[in-house]
Parts: sequence; structure tokens; C-alpha cells
Amino acid sequence: MALLENPLEHPEKFHISKDLGFILEDPLEELPDRYQVWVKLAKNLPTLVEEGQFREEAEQLPELSIDELQGYKEQRLAHLALSVITMGYVWQDRNVKEVLPRNIAVPFWNLSEKLGLPPIMVYADCVLANWKKKDPLGSMTYDNMDTLFAFPGGDCSKGFFLVSLLVEKAAASAMKVIPDIFEAVKKKNSESLKESLQSVASSVYEAYKTFQLVHEHVNPNDFFNILRVYLAGWKNCSLLPKGLIYEGVSEIPKEFAGGSAAQSSIMQCFDALLGIQHTTENGNAKYLEEMRNYMPSPHKIFLEAVASHSSVRDFVSSSDDIQLKKAYNECVKALVHIRNYHLQVVNKYIISPSSKQDSEKGQKSSDDEVKGTGGTNLLIFLRSVRDTTKRALLEES
Repeated sequence: MALLENPLEHPEKFHISKDLGFILEDPLEELPDRYQVWVKLAKNLPTLVEEGQFREEAEQLPELSIDELQGYKEQRLAHLALSVITMGYVWQDRNVKEVLPRNIAVPFWNLSEKLGLPPIMVYADCVLANWKKKDPLGSMTYDNMDTLFAFPGGDCSKGFFLVSLLVEKAAASAMKVIPDIFEAVKKKNSESLKESLQSVASSVYEAYKTFQLVHEHVNPNDFFNILRVYLAGWKNCSLLPKGLIYEGVSEIPKEFAGGSAAQSSIMQCFDALLGIQHTTENGNAKYLEEMRNYMPSPHKIFLEAVASHSSVRDFVSSSDDIQLKKAYNECVKALVHIRNYHLQVVNKYIISPSSKQDSEKGQKSSDDEVKGTGGTNLLIFLRSVRDTTKRALLEES
């Protein structure tokens, strides 16, 4: 199929933006009147949690059918709002609820099935669809942007979500050359491929530079002690060891991982494009594969198309062109660089505060035991992904 031979020739079929990649372009801010109660409650979450009233308000919501939601953007906004409500309901005051009431659970479950997403807040919700420009005619810069929904902890959630979004935006410029890469390999055009690979490396390095904004906009204490609580899922979770019951859907608890960077389609896209195979040891390959189920289904299909049709690595490794190998290796090095930096950020925002908390309680645990919001052993997973990426470097001689 032509669509799969060159996936990005038809980005709209995958809900991919030519300019923003996997980011939802110009998200809606409001829903039709009958659904606006979801948006209103989600927007008021920080205040209502502070007053201890959020759960009470959530329980008063009417149970609505999703049938009158029109179009993809309305569905994505509704999923985002319901996901925020769900996280607030489950985790308010850390007094964990084991049952999500049917007035939230039923529409959230049905809408999730329609979008091919799980009924929990995912990266595609809180990062890719949770933004607006203050000045609609202005550019996508931190100062000209805000989130649609926030969590307790002041500006911490705004900083975390928007910096993540801007990292995505910086990396997304590489997606424009994917059709050129496919075409260059097909026609065995080394010069064209070299140029396109240089663009990919440049975009990933730009994403790395953007990532550094996290230190300016996210306070480690607020992130670890407040925001992170609301990002956690109910899979491999000690507070909800069996999962969450979705009332009106099933009496059996369901387990879903919380939002994490592993759910970012853009990084998995680069791995697929460059033929980077993650190791099965520690279950990393399986976990990354599972995280595709936490992406909008068109994005998942796109990644599968890229992975199954990209022969970039084979073409470059069989070439005698040393400059081509160097261009490929620059892409790999850029990915190693950003993954290494991610480890440093995780150390500052999660590992160090966790160690401090343990020592204050007189407890001792290994850094390798600290779990991410996605339920993985964080450092082990991130180190392994970085090291596997590093091993993808080709001999240049």
C-alpha cells in the first residue's frame, strides 16, 4: 500500500500535523453545552481539591452519553477533561478511592474505546492536547502559552506539561523529512538521505536544548510531592494493588499505567525510523510496545507502519559511504544525549527527593527500586533504553 510505503505523505490520516507532529493542532477549549460540565469541573480541580470538595462535586455530575460529541477534537477534549476528573477523584488528598463512580466511569470508558485510548490520563491528554496560545496570532513559546487544565501545586503542572509539549514541538520538525528518508532509501540516494538524517539529528538536539527549560519552570519539591501523585496510575501500584473498579463497566478492578514519557510517540518514531531495537532484558521492549496502547490509535498505526517499512539502518550499514554512516550515527548520538539528559532530570526530580523522603522516615531503599508514574523501575528502565540506543551506533571505518 502506498500509504504504508511512505506514511507521512498522508499525515492527516494519522491525525498527525505537518508542523507539530503528534501534537493536537489548535485544541478546542470548550465542549457543547451539555458536556461543558466536564470542562468546568476539570478547570476547577485545583481550587476544589484545596477546599476538599472535588469528590463531592464529581459525584454530582450527570451521567452523559458520548453520542453527541462531534468530531475528533471534541472527543479529545472530552477525554482530557474526564481524565483530569478521574485523576482528581482517585488521588484527592491521597485518600485513595478504589471505585470510580459510574457517572464518570461509563462515559470515560466508552469514549476511551472510541479513541483507542485507555480510561486513564495519558501523555496524549495532559501534554499533546492540553494547551492553548494566549495570543492566537502569536507563536508557540512558553510565555505565550497556557494549559487548559492544571493540577494542585501552583504552576508546576503548567511548567511540566508545557515544557514537555515544547520538547515534542522541537523534535516534530524532523517528521517533515520522513517522506524524503523513505524516498531516498527506495531510490538508493545517499546524498539525499544524508541531508535528511542531518535534519533529524538537528531536531533531536533542539529538543534536548528545549528540555533544559524544565529547571526554569518546574520546582522539584512541588513535582515530587504534589503533581506526581496525580499522574500515577493503578498498575503495579501499592496504593491500588488490584487496580481501579470502573462502576457500571465491570466489577473486576482494571489496571492501567499512569502517564509517562514512554507514551511519547515522537521518540518511539525515531527508534522505529532508525531501526533501534530495544532489549528484551528487563522487559523494556515489551513495556515500550505496551505503551503504544496508551497512544491515540492512529499514532500507534503510524509507528507500526514506520517500523515495518523502514530499512534505513540496513541501507546505511551496507553502504561504503562513511559520511552517510556518520550522519546516521549523529541521529543515534542525539537520541543518546536526550535520553542521558532525561536520566539527569529524573535524578533531580524523583530519585533525590525520594531518597530524602526515605532518610527522613528512617527508611533505606535502592534508587533502582523507585517506580515511575508508568509503573516501571525508573532508573533501570531509562538506563537500559539509553544503553540500547548507544549500541545502535555503526562502525564508521
